[in-house]
Amino acid sequence: MSTENNEIDLGENPDLQKEVVPDSELKQFIIQYVGEKTQPENHDVTVAHVVEVFMKEFPEFLLAIAEENWVRGYHQAFVDIEEGEKLAKTETAETETEEDGT
Repeated sequence: MSTENNEIDLGENPDLQKEVVPDSELKQFIIQYVGEKTQPENHDVTVAHVVEVFMKEFPEFLLAIAEENWVRGYHQAFVDIEEGEKLAKTETAETETEEDGT
């Protein structure tokens, strides 16, 4: 979704507003490139700036990451469901044992 000033709305994630620290050669390159593309007023390149440029210029990279995260999240949901079912069965068995013993 676009905002009034043609920027892409990336949601409310506070991590997106963090300034990118140039602590590696790759980050230095990305910060310089993204800074030239986005021209932030305070010259601080944030994670949101980087995501915005990658969305426009290298969407297949972000898509691969998003797909991987989705698959992992989906898998984790099934693991959580199975664990919840085991806990529910254990609790039911314990309750039945207590009821039989009284």
